[in-house]
Amino acid sequence: MAGNSKRKGAIKKTGKGNPTAGSGGRVKRGLEGKGPTPKAKDRPYHQAYKAAKRAEKSTGGRPRRKTGTEAEWVAGRNSVVEALRAGVPVTGVYVAEGAERDARLREAFATAAERGLNIQEVSKSELDRMTGGAVHQGLAARIPPYEYAHPDDLLDAASASGVPPLIVALDSVTDPRNLGAVVRSASGFGAHGVLIPERRSAGMTASAWKTSAGAAARLPVAQTVNLVRQLKAYQAAGCMVVGLAADGDVSLPELDLADGPLVVVVGSEGNGLSRLVSETCDQLVSIPMANQLESLNAGVAASVALYAISESRR
Repeated sequence: MAGNSKRKGAIKKTGKGNPTAGSGGRVKRGLEGKGPTPKAKDRPYHQAYKAAKRAEKSTGGRPRRKTGTEAEWVAGRNSVVEALRAGVPVTGVYVAEGAERDARLREAFATAAERGLNIQEVSKSELDRMTGGAVHQGLAARIPPYEYAHPDDLLDAASASGVPPLIVALDSVTDPRNLGAVVRSASGFGAHGVLIPERRSAGMTASAWKTSAGAAARLPVAQTVNLVRQLKAYQAAGCMVVGLAADGDVSLPELDLADGPLVVVVGSEGNGLSRLVSETCDQLVSIPMANQLESLNAGVAASVALYAISESRR
């Protein structure tokens, strides 16, 4: 009955303001939120936390290499054939059912077979879906995300070679073909790697792979969150940082830093070096030319500078 404190479920009061049941007091405080649940990698007793610690220990505290966000597709018969010729790390070749067998398709099949690549036949609609509606002409190839090196890996490579470090850094170069050309030149003239920013920069796409003509498989490309900060880190490690600029204080043939630890920074064709990067450089170097051109593109400028440095180091 109402008011019967002895009935089942009744609240027993043990003192003023101190109920032991109900929605107030200690029970209410116990129900209060304690903030968002930490991520698995931040919880000391979670497997993800332990795995991260093991990985950090195994790499000496250095973050793991970063990979691109997703796989990329090369679509079209000429594009696929060129990618296979250039040694792009294709993981699979896909052909549409009923596709006409011409010379390009036969070459793609033969090259894929030589490399032990899987060739799958799919419907045209499925190939349309996989390539995002690209004009594939019945043939496409899949490329895995590129695995970028850590910026310190480039110094390690120089240390292992016994040669003073030579690194090429790109500032706001957004054309992947220019990136590929720089990688090719850097490999040919003895550089130890190429550094690019994570944002506002071309990445190692299929186009960059093809332009590098296979050099991307031999030379590491590293990514950094902040280019200026990483350039300062290289300076702290003993490297001189020189930037290529049309109005540079020193002409490339007069550069006397070539035989020491060196980082060469190349800017975009349109805007050149950004202000902060330019201010970070120890020296700005110009490439002398016979007549007034607007500018050299990044790939050509890097090639000219690396050739001059290579000659100075002989």
